[in-house]
Amino acid sequence: MTTRLADIAARAGVSKATVSRVLNGAPGVATRTRENVLTALDALDYAYPVRQRRAELVGLITPELDNPIFPAMAEVMARALTREGYTPVLATQTPGGSTEDELTEMLVSRGVSGIVFVSGLHADTTADTARYDRLRERRVPFVLVNGFSPRIEAPFVSPDDRAAMRLAVAHLAELGHERIGLAVGPGRFVPVQRKIEGFRTALCEHLGLPAQEAGRLVQHSLFSLEGGQAAASALLRRGCTAVLCASDMMALGAVRAARQRGLAVPGDISVVGFDDSPLIAFTDPPLTTIRQPVKAMGQMAVDALLEEMGGAPPPRTEFVLMPELVVRGSTAAGPRGGPRAAGRS
Repeated sequence: MTTRLADIAARAGVSKATVSRVLNGAPGVATRTRENVLTALDALDYAYPVRQRRAELVGLITPELDNPIFPAMAEVMARALTREGYTPVLATQTPGGSTEDELTEMLVSRGVSGIVFVSGLHADTTADTARYDRLRERRVPFVLVNGFSPRIEAPFVSPDDRAAMRLAVAHLAELGHERIGLAVGPGRFVPVQRKIEGFRTALCEHLGLPAQEAGRLVQHSLFSLEGGQAAASALLRRGCTAVLCASDMMALGAVRAARQRGLAVPGDISVVGFDDSPLIAFTDPPLTTIRQPVKAMGQMAVDALLEEMGGAPPPRTEFVLMPELVVRGSTAAGPRGGPRAAGRS
C-alpha cells in the first residue's frame, strides 16, 4: 500500500502542507516539527526521492479573466495555497499574449513547486499532450482542472458536465418547454463534448427526442457574450422556447438576442446559464444557472497538488464533482401556443 501525504501528516500530527515543506527542504518549519515529520517518515518506511529544492511558489495558469468564473476559481485556490504557506503566482493567457507553453516555461524557470492548469490545452482534444509529458519528466507536479485526457498522467478535477445538462433539461421540461436549444463553444473541447452528450441523453429521457433531432438543437459558437448572442439567435430561429448555455456569459448574450427580437425573458424565452459566476444573481432578470462547485474543485486541486509536491505518486484519475441547479428569474413556464421566436427573427 502506498504511503500518502495524509498518512504522514496524521502520524506526525501536522498538516499535509507542513509535510510537503519538510520533504522539499523548505524553510519556515520549526525544528521540533521537522523532527516529528522525519520520525513519521521513518516509522512508515517512506522512501522519498532527493529533490531539487524549489521556491515556495505555485503557478496558477488560467484562460483570459473576462469570464468571471476563472478569477473566482483562481481566488479559491490562491487562498487555499496561502493558508498552507505557499505563494500563488497567477499567469493568465490573453488573445495575442503569452501562450500556455510560454507561461509554463516562465513559471518553471522561477522554480515553482507545482502548477495548476485551469481549462488549458489539456481540455482540447486536438492539442498535443506531449507538453505535459515533458513537464512530468522535469519533475514538476501539476494538476489539471476542467477537461480530462486519458493520455496525460496527472490528477484531474472536473464538474460533471453530463449531469449538469440533465439537471437543466429536466427543469425546463418540467416547466413545459418542448423545444430546448443548447449554445456551446467549439466542439473540440472535452467539457463541450460532455455537455452535448448529457443534453442529448436528457432530451431523449424527458422529451423523447432521438439523438439526430437533438443534434439539430445544438449550436456551437464562442465562449463569450457575443458568441452566446449568435448561438441563441440561431436557436431562436429554429423555434426554441428555451436556451441552455455553456457559460453565464453566453447566457447573457442569449438574453440580449431574445430582447433584440422583442421577446421577453422569461415570458417568451427561458435562459439557463452555466457557472453561477459572481454577481450573476443580480442581472436582469437574475439568471437561472448551473453552479460549478468552484470552492470544492479549487480545494481538491490544491490538495492533489500538495500530495504530489510531498512526494506521493500522482493519481492518474479524474475527480468529478456534482454541480447544482440554481433557479432564479430567467426561467418560467413555456409560452402557451408553442414557440413564437421563429416568426420574430
